[in-house]
Amino acid sequence: MLTSLKTSRRELLRAAGVGALAIGAPAIIRPAAAADTLKIGVLVADSGPAALFGPAQRAAAEFGAATVNAKGGLLGRQVEIVFADAGAPPAEVAKSAVKLMLSDKVELIFGSHDSAVRQGVENVVKGKIPYVYTPCFEGDDCSSNVYFLGETPEQQLQKALPKIVELAHGKTFYLIGDDYVWARTTNEKAKKYIADLGGTVVAEDYYPFGAPNKFETSVAKIKSAKPAIVLETLVGGDNVNFNRTFADFNLSDDIVRLSCLLEENTLAGIGKDASKNLYSSFGYFADIDLPQNKAFIAELAKKYGDKAPQQCTISKGLYDAFVFAAAAAAKAKSLDAGKFGAAVEGLTFDTPSGPMTVKHRHTDKNIFLARCDGTKFTIVDTFSAVPTQQACS
Repeated sequence: MLTSLKTSRRELLRAAGVGALAIGAPAIIRPAAAADTLKIGVLVADSGPAALFGPAQRAAAEFGAATVNAKGGLLGRQVEIVFADAGAPPAEVAKSAVKLMLSDKVELIFGSHDSAVRQGVENVVKGKIPYVYTPCFEGDDCSSNVYFLGETPEQQLQKALPKIVELAHGKTFYLIGDDYVWARTTNEKAKKYIADLGGTVVAEDYYPFGAPNKFETSVAKIKSAKPAIVLETLVGGDNVNFNRTFADFNLSDDIVRLSCLLEENTLAGIGKDASKNLYSSFGYFADIDLPQNKAFIAELAKKYGDKAPQQCTISKGLYDAFVFAAAAAAKAKSLDAGKFGAAVEGLTFDTPSGPMTVKHRHTDKNIFLARCDGTKFTIVDTFSAVPTQQACS
């Protein structure tokens, strides 16, 4: 996963509630570790283009730690968070990961950040301690002692595309994305599912992050091509700009859009006037009607009040990481790489979006297809326990 939010940043930051955590660090983050504490390094976006997610990431991680601690901790030890910035360039974040291990003596690392940072962290952690990567990503990574909680393209698309074809009454697709590994890999996997449905791809466009134009060229091509569906792998500000321009060309009534990286904060930037016939497929939305999600949101609201940062799949994954690690460690009775890795296979743990089950170091999970109604999501279909189709041993 990678986010770029150059355009419409002010609106998106407002939606995320950036100031929510300025009131000070809660008690679960302590400057000095007691002998019975277990330190966990948590990489969040405190800076850079994804910084709008930082406050919600911190809030979700803090609640995850508090939840684990209230149930006796991890391996009988109280959890202490050591935060580090994942918004810096990959080489700098890798240095922070080294510091977390050598100086801060963390025993696990959790990360919600882009794939380039993930690869840098993997290269320095080298499987020495468990590394839990939480956001959606392109898949096809089996690095040692790394565990993936986020959505893969297979999970987002295999079940959702047939439903989108039904809604659009057509099988012609126009693909548009940012020019990097997640977008291109997702679209390559999408082409297989489109072909299986008897569909065709009429065109495919890629843009560098933060393109100076508003995607008028591609939108004009879409208007001419008249596809039934536009599949978007644009992120952040590019997602905002494309969808606003799409609406300006008055195409929303006739063409369905499915975005593979559209969550609550980006939808707020797109706005209610540009979201008609726009859909998103993800493993979590903040308004899903599940008792465990209602409890999750209510507890965060109790702590932060009306300043609670907007939760989304990108932030909520860090809460899941604490629940996963506690369950896995309890089963393994150890954080040793071999014992921990053996214990996680087949492990099921509950999250605000429902149960997740570890298969090949990834997680089978519920996937929700949501329609944008103004700046809110309405769930139109739920696909239970969707497999990742990854094959890590």
